[in-house]
Amino acid sequence: MGLIGGLRGIAGAGLRFALPPRCPGCGVITPDMHQFCLDCWSALDFLGDPQCARCGAPFEVDPGPGALCGACHADPPAFDSMRAAVAYGPIARALALKLKYGRRPGIARTMAAQLRRHLPEGEALVVPVPLHRWRIWVRGYNQSALMARAVARDTGHVLALDALVRTKATPSLRGLGPDQRAKAVRGAFAVRDRAAVKGRAVLLVDDVYTTGATADACARMLRRAGASRVDLICWARVVRDEDVAR
Repeated sequence: MGLIGGLRGIAGAGLRFALPPRCPGCGVITPDMHQFCLDCWSALDFLGDPQCARCGAPFEVDPGPGALCGACHADPPAFDSMRAAVAYGPIARALALKLKYGRRPGIARTMAAQLRRHLPEGEALVVPVPLHRWRIWVRGYNQSALMARAVARDTGHVLALDALVRTKATPSLRGLGPDQRAKAVRGAFAVRDRAAVKGRAVLLVDDVYTTGATADACARMLRRAGASRVDLICWARVVRDEDVAR
């Protein structure tokens, strides 16, 4: 046992020498896997309180616990809460693009690690925002599913990769406004395993939150299938000036 452990340690040291851990943002060598260098860490805009209790939009002044932003008062989303680790800036964008298009699946664990402080309390069924099957075939994986798997591993929650499916191949949402995005994803999702969802709290996982159209469409289907609540967690969210409640 001691000999095997020693050999494993030597092999691990050799691997770290040949393939040292690197910052997921810029690629410089770092002490540990999934660790950012100081420059990239400093450039990340970490999100937290004060924020809207529903959609997580930042508040400029703390209005107290449970406060909602004007948008959520006027038109509440289908999900019960949304939290993101960071604002969508240059480093957050670089990681999202590397994961989505750069065939860097290991970055999903880096992102998931930053979500730990935002996880809601209690047991939950972990469900990723799904991709259409042809997009998975082209890309090789669903980046949200990789993040969901890492979150489930960290929390011990049950993972339901196929509970929610994308039934319609929607066009790219890049550059579309909120209304256009909502129209594009309308009717694009379905719950495949209603029995797994019924009566359960669902933790919906996605990489980037832009307008909330995709998350809202997913949450509506999950609630219709009987989910007791739907909480959304994302690596990054776009924060526009109008999103900041003053």
